[in-house]
Amino acid sequence: MSVLVKINRYLQRTGMPATTFGRLSVNDPRLVFDLRRGRQPGLRIVARVEQFIAQPPPP
Repeated sequence: MSVLVKINRYLQRTGMPATTFGRLSVNDPRLVFDLRRGRQPGLRIVARVEQFIAQPPPP
């Protein structure tokens, strides 16, 4: 499963805005929009995103 699919599922489940997700997970508010436009994330970005998703969502 691609990292973008994981992010989209997380966003649907939590109701978190895409910019907030990018800012909190990798300090890049454009992350999700760039991924949707074809950006290929590096291994470090993927690892940070997966680590963020594995934690309970912030309040």
